[in-house]
Amino acid sequence: VQLVESGGGLARPGGSLTLTCAASGFSFRFYDMTWIRQAPGKGPEWVSSITGLVDADQNAPSYADSVKGRFTVYRDNPKSTLYLQMASLKPDDTATYYCARGRGSHSNLPSRGEWGQGTQVTVSP
Repeated sequence: VQLVESGGGLARPGGSLTLTCAASGFSFRFYDMTWIRQAPGKGPEWVSSITGLVDADQNAPSYADSVKGRFTVYRDNPKSTLYLQMASLKPDDTATYYCARGRGSHSNLPSRGEWGQGTQVTVSP
């Protein structure tokens, strides 16, 4: 399993970024996928998940309350790629963002071995 995130960088408050996660080594289309973030000095936080083809509710997104209405998760199964479109960014969104194989929630995260290496997002004036 290989997950490679990209697209992070510096954004101004109110700005936008789109993160990309390129997946390989497994049948991406069947798996639920998750975005997780970790701010400096804090524990990992679930951001969003999207279901895979094995679920009755295929490609169904879910979001943490802190990003709902601002972030959009989507996937391109033929390209084995996961995306996180982030808008109306806030300084509190500053973190390293990881994609992970498996479904997450506010109370449960995929195991650390299923994460990519992360991409840094910094939101600052």
